[in-house]
Amino acid sequence: MSMSDLPPKDMEVQLPRPTRVKSKTPAPIQITAEQILREARERQEAEIRAPKQKITDHIELDDYRLRKRKEFEDLVRRVRRGVKVWVKYAEWEESQKDLRRARSVWERALEVDYRNHSIWLKYAEFEMKNRCINHARNVWDRAVTLLPRVDQLWLKYIHMERMLGNVAGARQIFERWMCWMPDQEAWFSYINFELSFNEVERARAIFELFVQCHPNAEAWIRYSKFEMKNGDIDRCRNVYSRAADQLAPDPEESHKLYLAFAQFEELSNEPERARCIYNFALHHVPKDKAENLNKKIMEFEKQYGSEEQIEDAMVREKRIVCERKVRKKPLKYNNWFRYIQLEESVGNKDRIREVYERAIANVPPANDKRGWDRYIYLWIKYALYEELDAEDMERTRDVYRECLKLIPHKKFSFAKLWILAAQFEIRQLNLKGARQILGNAIGIAPKDKIFKKYIEIELQLGNIDRCRKLYEKYLEWAPENCYAWSKYAELEISLCESERARSMFELAIAQPALDMPESLWKTYIDFEISEHEFERARDLYERLLNRTKHVKVWSSYAKFEASVVKETDLGEQKKQCVLRSRRVFEKAVNYYKSALPELKEERAMLLGEWMDMEVSFADLGDTSFVQTKLPKKLKKRRRIVAEDGPVGYEEYIDYLFPEEMETQTANMKILEAAYRWKKQKLCSDKEERVFSVED
Repeated sequence: MSMSDLPPKDMEVQLPRPTRVKSKTPAPIQITAEQILREARERQEAEIRAPKQKITDHIELDDYRLRKRKEFEDLVRRVRRGVKVWVKYAEWEESQKDLRRARSVWERALEVDYRNHSIWLKYAEFEMKNRCINHARNVWDRAVTLLPRVDQLWLKYIHMERMLGNVAGARQIFERWMCWMPDQEAWFSYINFELSFNEVERARAIFELFVQCHPNAEAWIRYSKFEMKNGDIDRCRNVYSRAADQLAPDPEESHKLYLAFAQFEELSNEPERARCIYNFALHHVPKDKAENLNKKIMEFEKQYGSEEQIEDAMVREKRIVCERKVRKKPLKYNNWFRYIQLEESVGNKDRIREVYERAIANVPPANDKRGWDRYIYLWIKYALYEELDAEDMERTRDVYRECLKLIPHKKFSFAKLWILAAQFEIRQLNLKGARQILGNAIGIAPKDKIFKKYIEIELQLGNIDRCRKLYEKYLEWAPENCYAWSKYAELEISLCESERARSMFELAIAQPALDMPESLWKTYIDFEISEHEFERARDLYERLLNRTKHVKVWSSYAKFEASVVKETDLGEQKKQCVLRSRRVFEKAVNYYKSALPELKEERAMLLGEWMDMEVSFADLGDTSFVQTKLPKKLKKRRRIVAEDGPVGYEEYIDYLFPEEMETQTANMKILEAAYRWKKQKLCSDKEERVFSVED
């Protein structure tokens, strides 16, 4: 932007100069913002408010009325369906004492919207207020004829006739109203109207019509309460009986009626009748409606029943709760377990088996292994109940058989169920059946638990050949299972078959993959030591070190060499054992020092083991030699780097070995020399800058 583009000075906007505050002390009278707004509003309203008009003669009054009517006519022409406008228009005409014009306005309003019952109400009130009774009757009659479903119109009409003392006319209006079959409140209004004049028979006749118009429980209960209030027990019981016969097909309504009927008998000091009604209701009311009924029965039995009846009521109440839960969530098996436990406490075998059958019918999805885990326990509990409580062995066998057929063995299986089925057959002295079940389990869904249990059973029976065959199948199915190899070898050791056991161990360690090789090698070495085959054990350690150089292997090897000391009493042989142990430690430390220098913690751990070993040698030990190799323990910090960048620091333990200390000392000397050189250079640069400033 050049200087020529700038606007001239006379066109520039002059900003106001800031006002300088002369005094900053607070004013003696403080004015709030709310007060300022209120005063502004009052001044504004005073300006808008129109002056009052004073009328002095008839001419001005006629002009005023003409003008107002014109305003109202224009307004109702624009807002034709605005009820408030018509009401204001009619009220204004009424205030001018012109009833004819006011009645004309009301009629015009009805022509616009006769379905608006508020217009009829105000029109009738206008006639009543001005004591035009016949006009009011005419309005009410037209209103209830055109809008018979608006209860307020009927009630206002009846109220007017009653205030005028025209009881017959009010009754006639009620009869007209009841022909339209209104809701219950209308009938109750009619009944209360007759009762206010002590017309009991008329009220009873109305109740008969009422229960025919509204055949529900509430209507019949109101009818019976009416008879109860009049002190006629037989009539009241008769009403309940008729209602029960009529409402029996409707479970919802009959449930309410049975409760009211039983409470009536209870108030009439007829507990046996009430108990019969409650029991009848339990068998005819659906289960989803029985919860409230059972609560009432529980309260009733606590008051009138015996101890046994109270317990039965409590069981029914819990049963209803269980039914609601299992119906809501049928695959939540904990609810079924609680339900079964409840039924077992009662002891009804038929109900217990029914609940079991309903529970096992809710099969979880085939891909839901977690749901099956809980579901299988229902079958197990069912089988145990049939065996132990019901003592029905055939049903128990059928339960196990059906459950094993139901399980999708190709996806997953349950060793516990196979084992329980086999153990049941053993308890029935059916060894062949148990072997058949376990054999099918191995063929269909082999598992470690099944092999172990089958071998345990055969071992208890003393069938060694069967155990060997089972171990062979076990190892054929899982050749990497070190537990199976170890147990097979232990079996041969227990039979004093050392060569067979050694062959098993050799076959095991020759496997290309093992799940727990360390335990297998340890078992093999312990076996050779127990056989006093120290050379074989030493050879095993060497073979193991060719496969892994783990620190625990070196430590165990050294401890083995030292443990041979306890087997002899000759001093020279003791020294040889100590030397062999020390040689193993030296070899291990040198290996970690040369081949794996980054594994400082393992090397330090090994030196600690060596130090403890030398201490345990007592006079034959040499702790000073190991002391020279021990590292220095250092606490350091390093930065933690995440995907978003550095997030902090963490502390860790580092080890500084003696050979590293010399290198570190040389490096420190070089760093100190560099630091001194840099410091001297900074001082010389500072002196030069000072001299240049002075010049």
